Amino acid sequence: MTDTIKDITPATTGSATGLIPLPESAARALTVTGGLLTCVGAFLAWTWTSEFPGDLTYYGSPAGLQWLAFIAGLLTVLFSLAGYGIKGLRWLTPAGDATAPIVLSAFACLGVTWFSLISIASELGGVANWVVGGVLAGLFSIVPVIGALALPKPGPATDTAKGGLKATLAAYVAKPERAKQPAVLPGWQQRGIIAIVIGLGLAVFTYGIDTEGGELFSGFLIITLLGAWALHSAGLLDRFSAISAEHRSYAMTLAFVAAALFPFTQNNDHDANVGVNILIFGTVALGLNIVVGLTGLLDLGYVAFLGVGAYAAALVSGSAYSTISGTTFPFWAAALTGAAASLIFGVLIGAPTLRLRGDYLAIVTLGFGEIFRITVRNLDGTSGPDVTNGPNGIAAIPDLSIGGFNFGEAHNIAGFTLGRFANYYLLMLIVTVIVVLIFNRASDSRIGRAWVAIREDETAATAMGINGFRVKLIAFALGASLAGLAGTVSAHVTNNVVPDPYVFAGPVAPNSAFLLAAVVLGGMGTVSGPLLGAALLYLIPEKLEFLQEYQLFAFGIALIILMRFRPEGVIANRRRQLEFHEAEEPTEPAAPAAPATAGV
Repeated sequence: MTDTIKDITPATTGSATGLIPLPESAARALTVTGGLLTCVGAFLAWTWTSEFPGDLTYYGSPAGLQWLAFIAGLLTVLFSLAGYGIKGLRWLTPAGDATAPIVLSAFACLGVTWFSLISIASELGGVANWVVGGVLAGLFSIVPVIGALALPKPGPATDTAKGGLKATLAAYVAKPERAKQPAVLPGWQQRGIIAIVIGLGLAVFTYGIDTEGGELFSGFLIITLLGAWALHSAGLLDRFSAISAEHRSYAMTLAFVAAALFPFTQNNDHDANVGVNILIFGTVALGLNIVVGLTGLLDLGYVAFLGVGAYAAALVSGSAYSTISGTTFPFWAAALTGAAASLIFGVLIGAPTLRLRGDYLAIVTLGFGEIFRITVRNLDGTSGPDVTNGPNGIAAIPDLSIGGFNFGEAHNIAGFTLGRFANYYLLMLIVTVIVVLIFNRASDSRIGRAWVAIREDETAATAMGINGFRVKLIAFALGASLAGLAGTVSAHVTNNVVPDPYVFAGPVAPNSAFLLAAVVLGGMGTVSGPLLGAALLYLIPEKLEFLQEYQLFAFGIALIILMRFRPEGVIANRRRQLEFHEAEEPTEPAAPAAPATAGV
């Protein structure tokens, strides 16, 4: 026993008691027992009728939301045992404290279980649709929460009476100020960890996109949100980020392979359609990230550049409804045409407006987005020249055919059938990789450092010799061209281009508000942030149909919550994280910022 358990008392310097006055040993016993009971409760029947999604009527055979409750219970048990100092589980808490992840995983048990029970009562007509197993599962899920709230609060000792409930809860879920120095792992182990984590990421994304019904997806969101928060509080996500940074090329290659395998996991081409749209909007958000995240220019009409690329590609696609009859470009030429058209529009719009700053620039770009939409509606041969067919748009855009591979037909590859949207998903994945490479090369270059200098303080950057107007124009043009490149694929995926979607805000994605929210929520100045933001903001309304009419309301609430608790975004840029949490950082000297580049 002494070899297994190193120290029953965790090495934290928190207050003696938590919110619930219980001995620490009893509190830890409750968290372990409660997690185990939650796992057991997942194997009980929760309702007597199979009308509820997932069929939760069987004993000994978890399904649907029950599996999510089981995962939450398992996380609670593992973090609780890690808090005991068990040697084989100490790697679960590299940040040096297990209280915060225990609290979060315990609330995940409570949230998933009681959300399921409330949904059963709401949809089936009352609590009479619960069975004994469901009631027991609900009671079991309360046990780990009681134990978690009785644990000593991490960090410096706090006075609950003075700090109040808000300060006390913040102490539970706050990340420790100083993390332990992790042990250095051999290279092969680090690469193995990267492969396992990326594989788990693919499995989680595939499960989320395959979920049917708002109840199961809502439970998936609960466990994903609280589970990811628990992993972050434990320090596991930071540890993985550090390992990935040491093997950046290897990690990016595996991430590409995992993304390419996604269509092979789908039996429904509709899910592949969701995937390709996420890639399209994520790619456009990356272009906007250059303008907003790196350069600090607020562009509220960015979706217009996506429309310019889509219309340019549609006009040269060979569609019978194209006003340029008899013109059919190969895809590479159509892609270059769309990107070049958007770049030209970016220069034409940016040249006279980028001397403005702040709110004035935002108003002008908002006006450009509206001007684009109104203009393409009026180029119908009646109100103006016949270029875009007005509100009817350009329909019947033929599917791409590259090297004899028709993207509109299903193909059998290694025993897997890839439908139309799966084909376009793989094509868009290649485009996304190209955009990511361009973003990385640009942000790490001399011009990228100049963009950051402009964002931080344009006056100071100009005084150091940076040509502010030229630098901003390059950012504007490059971001526009990347959006236009994505627009060329979007036109062929949808088979038509109409002016209605290209608005600032609306119920249908993409729109400028959607793209801006994806960048801000995901993390400005990062590569994976906008991709994650686009995935969340597209997938959530897609799965939760009742949110489709309240997207802006939901986005607003999400932004308020994020700005309060994590203003740097879900995936934080290191520089911006230091800016927002300067007072919370340890007193160790920060690495000096890269000097501004003169003469750009």
